[in-house]
Amino acid sequence: MNPLLWHKIAGLSGVVALGLGTYGAHGFKPQNPTYKEVWHTASLYHLVHTAALVAAPVTRHPNIFGTLLTTGILAFSGTCYAVAFLEDRKYSTLAPFGGLAFIGAWASLLF
Repeated sequence: MNPLLWHKIAGLSGVVALGLGTYGAHGFKPQNPTYKEVWHTASLYHLVHTAALVAAPVTRHPNIFGTLLTTGILAFSGTCYAVAFLEDRKYSTLAPFGGLAFIGAWASLLF
């Protein structure tokens, strides 16, 4: 896979992160305010790891790094968005796998 494809994936993820972050800040009104914090966490991790994804092409293993970050964004942030939006923690089962994917991505920079 062309390493520069990660820039396009980062661009798409950035657009989605900013859109969801803006919605969370201005339009999301959960009945339980705790879920606003969950949305904020999802948005923060989404945006931070999207910024890191821009660097994927210059890493030693761009496809490993990029795949793990993208998996982390989808599994962790996606799960947190779903939990917050649906106001139901039963949908949180994938979040730990997303966290592990984030850790794996950062660890891949060591090799």
